[in-house]
Amino acid sequence: MFRFKHIGWAFLLIGQTGLGQNKADSLFIRKIFDSALTQSRCYEDLRYLCKSIGPRLSGSPGAAQAVDFMETVMKRERFDTVFRQETMVPHWVRGSVCTVKELESGRNIKACALGGSEGGQAEAEVLEVQRLEQLDSLGEKAIKGKIVYFSRPMEPRHIHTFEAYGGCVDQRWAGPAKASKYGALATLVRSMNLREDGFPHTGSMTYDSLYPKIPALAISTEDATWLSRQMANRKKVVIRIEDNSRTLPDTLSHNVVGELRGTEKANEFIVVGGHLDAWDNGEGAHDDGAGCVHSIEALRILKNLGYTPRRSLRAVMFMNEENGLRGGKRYAFLADSLQEKHVYAIESDRGGFTPRGFYVDHNNPEEVGKVKRFKPLLEPYGLHDFKKGGGGADINPLKPQGTICIGFVPDSQRYFDHHHAEYDTFEHINKRELELGAASIAALIYLLDQYTP
Repeated sequence: MFRFKHIGWAFLLIGQTGLGQNKADSLFIRKIFDSALTQSRCYEDLRYLCKSIGPRLSGSPGAAQAVDFMETVMKRERFDTVFRQETMVPHWVRGSVCTVKELESGRNIKACALGGSEGGQAEAEVLEVQRLEQLDSLGEKAIKGKIVYFSRPMEPRHIHTFEAYGGCVDQRWAGPAKASKYGALATLVRSMNLREDGFPHTGSMTYDSLYPKIPALAISTEDATWLSRQMANRKKVVIRIEDNSRTLPDTLSHNVVGELRGTEKANEFIVVGGHLDAWDNGEGAHDDGAGCVHSIEALRILKNLGYTPRRSLRAVMFMNEENGLRGGKRYAFLADSLQEKHVYAIESDRGGFTPRGFYVDHNNPEEVGKVKRFKPLLEPYGLHDFKKGGGGADINPLKPQGTICIGFVPDSQRYFDHHHAEYDTFEHINKRELELGAASIAALIYLLDQYTP
């Protein structure tokens, strides 16, 4: 079995003759990438997940099938241990009817219900706003009996598109609750998408228990631009909405975990994961089927190359990231209950695009620096973006026990074309980019396992 002797952090500080020039490390990382690019199974596994199972929102039959499939895949790879973790999850069902029509022109606006929206009907004048604070200024007199339309677009000047997403997603998440507070009948929101197209993008939203649950829908960016123009040119725009989505009682689901047992510190863990659930209007290829197969493939590569880990390595398929985060919270609760020490947790939830680097979610610059020291070995593979940043929603619950959380960062320019939309299908996965992502994660796991105390 392949094994390097652990020689501590002093090795990393030697500089040009240290880690970045270590021939054995370089050769093994080369083997990782060679294996991923010539022997990978992740692309075909993702094909099956998307095409044979498809939509898999938590609580759905598709989610249950995905759990079975991922358990089968990890057993196929002969991981040392494969097991499920029970977790209760929300069960929201998109309705068979979702129509939005502008009455004067007769235009049918492409729309989809936001996750968790309660269905209903509304016909009313549209009130356009760009920020939540505007509702407080306008008050009930201006809002009551109207349909509130949140039209703020993603900011195109951000080079890192997740910054653009973070700058406007509050209107989707919190808009319905605030609009209902002032008597709105329903809400529309411009889809979180930098590209103008005809695909509405869903996503989570929330209600305030003190106020009515009004229908909340996203409209495509093409229709959002059209609607804003109508609002600018006319004194009054009236829209009719009908949707019959509904929420059912919580149901039982599972995380799926595969483990390669460590030899020196078996009760210390390095975890890599993605979320198995995906919105029901697409196939969840980039969000987050790619992250799931990345995680399994990373461990498969190390195992097949004969690497014997010091710590136990886990691939975790988290359930219910999209509309509740129950799986991530459950995993962290069980880890704490079992007194498992999670040293590092890596999440892949930014799609299957070309790898760029890793973000470290920790306030201590020294912890960020430990990962940045691997840059000389990883930069030849296009991995150059190493800095402080977000780790991931499913691994965040591990942070209170001191876990260093790391987010895998691929190129982000096309991600929001697909995110939460019908457009997120297997056809938009590039096989080579997907495989490079798995190799990048495997290489980081190897380095973290080798060169941390």
